[in-house]
Amino acid sequence: MIRFESVSKTYRSLLGRRQVHAVSEFSLEIGTGEVFGIAGPNGAGKSTLINVLLGFLQPTSGRVTIDGLKPRDFVETRGVSYLSELVAIPPGWRVERALARYAVLADVPSHQRPERIESAIATLGLAEHRRKKVKQLSKGNLQRLGLAQALVSDSDLVILDEPTHGFDPIWTQRFRDIARELRRPGRTVVIASHNLDELERVADRVGIIDHGQLQQIAEIGARATGSLAIYRVVVATPTALVAEVFPGAEKVRDVKGEEYRTAPLDLTALNEGLQRLIQSGVQVVAVVPERSQLEAVFRKAVGAEE
Repeated sequence: MIRFESVSKTYRSLLGRRQVHAVSEFSLEIGTGEVFGIAGPNGAGKSTLINVLLGFLQPTSGRVTIDGLKPRDFVETRGVSYLSELVAIPPGWRVERALARYAVLADVPSHQRPERIESAIATLGLAEHRRKKVKQLSKGNLQRLGLAQALVSDSDLVILDEPTHGFDPIWTQRFRDIARELRRPGRTVVIASHNLDELERVADRVGIIDHGQLQQIAEIGARATGSLAIYRVVVATPTALVAEVFPGAEKVRDVKGEEYRTAPLDLTALNEGLQRLIQSGVQVVAVVPERSQLEAVFRKAVGAEE
């Protein structure tokens, strides 16, 4: 279990005349076996929290523990699978050799290294690049190599900072599968990302951070039916029944087909309305949320509602 207890981190200028409060009175518990997301605007304090969690920075006040240990004690004795926001690997190293060196640094037993390296190469689709130098890789392939080196250690603590940065749509989709494969009893996964859609798909909970403070925790894995969202409902032929079933629904203009924008609904009201439409013979072509549940919670938490 990861525990932040009233953690604050203040940066001071060289002469101490200027202070920046990056994190203030931050408290949070992340359970073993959980996939926890961290989201927030630029400058919200996400990077500082990760650096404190890894023991790279010491908090100005408060305490952080991982399974009861100080962060550096945990990392040095039990290891961590870590992907930094900016992947920096010596450009002259070749892909396969780089993974071998990271496996040594991660203290992977020598007899397990070949299998771990091959598994990481296969998982991240790097087979055709294994003999290339790092400087020859595209931005997306470099990001895949960074994620591969994180997976080589196979640790019980996984920390991924912007893991899909530079990924194309195919590998963004593939990351969802990788995140699901990372789940196992006894392992904790922390993912910091600007991509709210990805966090909503892979995380159990998401902590929304702004101005160095935890604003809200969104329960992703167990959405309450009372959560409200606006939906776009597309039907095959014009009908006044949509507005009757969904009070306040507005027809979207200048859009091909009969598309309606609902007022905020919970899941119960949405499903009951769709059932009425279908039972009345209306052909429902598509139903999509105008904004994801997590995005709606995020915008409210950071004061960015329309």
